[in-house]
Amino acid sequence: MNRIRAGVVGVGRLGAAHARLLAQSDAFTLVGVHDRSAARAAEVAAGLGVPAFAEASALHDSVDAVVIAVPTAAHHGAAVGAIGAGCHTLVEKPLASSLDEADEMLGLARGRGLVLGVGHVERFNGVLLAAEPYLERPRFIESLRMAPFQPRGADVTVILDLMIHDIDLVLTLTEAPLAEVRAVGVPVISPWIDLANARLAFEDGTVANITASRVSFKPLRQLRLFQRSGYFSLDLAAGTGHHYRRRDPQAVSQVTGVESLVERISLGGQTGEPLGRELDAFADAIAGRPNRLVSGQAGREALEVAIRITREIEEFVHVVAQDS
Repeated sequence: MNRIRAGVVGVGRLGAAHARLLAQSDAFTLVGVHDRSAARAAEVAAGLGVPAFAEASALHDSVDAVVIAVPTAAHHGAAVGAIGAGCHTLVEKPLASSLDEADEMLGLARGRGLVLGVGHVERFNGVLLAAEPYLERPRFIESLRMAPFQPRGADVTVILDLMIHDIDLVLTLTEAPLAEVRAVGVPVISPWIDLANARLAFEDGTVANITASRVSFKPLRQLRLFQRSGYFSLDLAAGTGHHYRRRDPQAVSQVTGVESLVERISLGGQTGEPLGRELDAFADAIAGRPNRLVSGQAGREALEVAIRITREIEEFVHVVAQDS
């Protein structure tokens, strides 16, 4: 199989991880990297034994595919440049800063017949993959994502920085149209919203309660899913969890106590990095094979809900300010 020539634009913490995994991949050949900091690009490139490109356009001309891991405000410009040069493109989440930017990126990729994916890497979390065979349309979803404050990502709200991961998961787990959004949030350290809670109600009755904070002392990524046959308690950070499945009353005569009602199934044990699985899916999409890559369209849908939540919170903050 011919390897796909690839490059990375933006080699901060996440971009450097992409570059490392591309260099190790059997599907890709890492050709080089580019970063607005020449020193940072040179450092990462030297560690991987590849060139650092002074201009993104020069990298585009040398590769078939590009991973973009620049700040959110620069996603649109970086993606348009890569797609315009004929490169399949994987953009870190969120897809863009606005729906107009997202639509331009989608239209350009569609017109060129190129893959446009979005880095919603949580879909590749090992515990979620392990839970998938047991999922039966959860009706209540509860997520909690907490992180210490980091200057990286603080150029946008916590909704676009962190919560969008869980928005994407909720939309993946729920097929019904979104009916109602209720949200509250506040800035704490940055000028943007740093702590947010959103309640999403869907037309089939499913409800999701999502909380995200980037002003926590300890990181936490938990997801709980409730369905008719039982519920899931998942630690996304550890990649482990349990499925508590309701037993068939006719088959549990030898079991007493709560265990007569609920069977506990351990989940997890997936090997490899979620980011590596995401890049494998990117390669499969480029090759036209069945894949799990999060499409640009799915990324747009998550962005649309994130913007709706943001507007709801901005209205809440405005009302609170008026009442003060």
